[in-house]
Amino acid sequence: MTNTRWWKGEIVYQVYPRSFQDTNNDGIGDLQGVIQHLDYLKSLGVTMIWLSPVYQSPMVDMGYDISDYQAIDPQFGTMADFDQLLVEAKKRGIKLIMDLVVNHTSDQHTWFKQALADPSSPYRKYYIFKKTTDGKVPNNWRSIFGGSTWTEVPNEPGTYYFHTFAPQQPELNWENPKLRQAIYQMINWWLDKGIAGYRIDAITHLKKDLDWASLPPDGDDGLVAVTKKGQNRPGLNKFLDELKAATFDKYNAVTVGEAYGVPAGDLPQFIGPDGYFSMIFDFSYLNIDIANVDEWYRGKADWSIKELKDTIFSAQKSIKQAGGWTANVLENHDQPRVLSKLIRNKAEQTPQAAKALAAMYYFLPGVPFIYQGQEIGMKNFQRTKISEFNDVSSINNYQMALKAGFQPQQALELLNDRSRDNARTPMQWDNTSFGGFSRTQPWLSMGNDRQKINVTDENLDPTSVLNFYRAMGKLRHNPHYRSTLIDGKLIELPVPDDVIAYQRQLGEQIISVFVNLSAESQKVSLPTGSLLLNSQTNLVQDAANLILHPYQAVVFETD
Repeated sequence: MTNTRWWKGEIVYQVYPRSFQDTNNDGIGDLQGVIQHLDYLKSLGVTMIWLSPVYQSPMVDMGYDISDYQAIDPQFGTMADFDQLLVEAKKRGIKLIMDLVVNHTSDQHTWFKQALADPSSPYRKYYIFKKTTDGKVPNNWRSIFGGSTWTEVPNEPGTYYFHTFAPQQPELNWENPKLRQAIYQMINWWLDKGIAGYRIDAITHLKKDLDWASLPPDGDDGLVAVTKKGQNRPGLNKFLDELKAATFDKYNAVTVGEAYGVPAGDLPQFIGPDGYFSMIFDFSYLNIDIANVDEWYRGKADWSIKELKDTIFSAQKSIKQAGGWTANVLENHDQPRVLSKLIRNKAEQTPQAAKALAAMYYFLPGVPFIYQGQEIGMKNFQRTKISEFNDVSSINNYQMALKAGFQPQQALELLNDRSRDNARTPMQWDNTSFGGFSRTQPWLSMGNDRQKINVTDENLDPTSVLNFYRAMGKLRHNPHYRSTLIDGKLIELPVPDDVIAYQRQLGEQIISVFVNLSAESQKVSLPTGSLLLNSQTNLVQDAANLILHPYQAVVFETD
């Protein structure tokens, strides 16, 4: 079935339920909290919610370690709450997509428990076990969270199970057709419930090189990145084709792949007219600030606005050549806050800069995704000790940094910049001590740079980041501009290096976007036509030029 691409005009909001709204005062956000704010989401123009995992889980990796795919974790509520969320969202014209995590389960999943309890259990073949006779692990692959990808099975010396991520996330064996069928049944069970589709986690890891061979080490630990043998490997296509045919195609579901490392040449298979997924995230510039995605303790990368611009347009070109669609993101639950990341001078991390970044990505071809708190300009935190962090990846990177010879203070600085906990601090609804998120101490401490950065204050300020996001949502849904913003071709405009500018053109209509991402004023050729959106209160021009203030973004309908 060819994708009808009904989802092209959606605006998606990612809810991280644990940090969104706590309604029962246990310090943890819940499904009732999401229901409580549906009208708020509608005010942003949101038509679809991506709900981060709410499945039953021991929460080693905050829900990406699932112990029961068909149960809601009690800390989020009940299945009845979930069903109510579906109904209430639908009343407001909002669809719901779930997180699909099928590369691994939790070690508390009944399948894995049975696999451990009995070596002859059929569930042993649902996972990847290897036996060695020399007392050593099967190979030298390093997991994404650090350390070996192999953990020894208790009471079975020389037998190991495999995990790309944490030891508590044993890898599913996609080579086993019985396992695949069990996964497809579960996926369809949720689609039958009425969800619109899925965001699909870590999907490029399903296929491993079955020689399980060691490679020359690429680090001081004698290990080699698992991605070299377990990401985007030949044969992955077979699994993804079957997955699509057995599930998503039957429901015309929307699917958004988290597909790190897909080479441009493979994009048509992933997101072309008959691709595995509706779209994949454009991560091209999300890690522009670090040298190594998996080992970010190794430090920052140097980059310029021009490089950011080139990366964005080059990724858009590849997507277009693939005949595909992209999910455009500035932030997600795995990324630091964009204002702290892309605006390097702290004094310039202002609402003006937050609005400029918003306009930069929002009108590109593809579907805009907003991560909770992005729309109010939330920032990174400052933590002073490792015990204040929760994220498993951050704690592992801290340990790796110490092993590599960093001082604890240096390692903490890196964590403050890059920890996934930055995105997971509770949502700031008001300026009270717990931000209106809860009446009790939250599961993770609040952000500590939040003066005037909250929904209540920003509601009252017509020039706020929040009201700018609302204005962008209105513009995208406006019937007069909608087709051009969805289907219009992308044309990069020649402007100074620190300005990102482009047009969207469909037929006679042209919409032009100019974004100054620097602290200096910048001149661009004066567009003729009507101003649709201005991130600041005034507009300066001379006879031939538009003079953009520092961090000013403007959108025109040009003649």
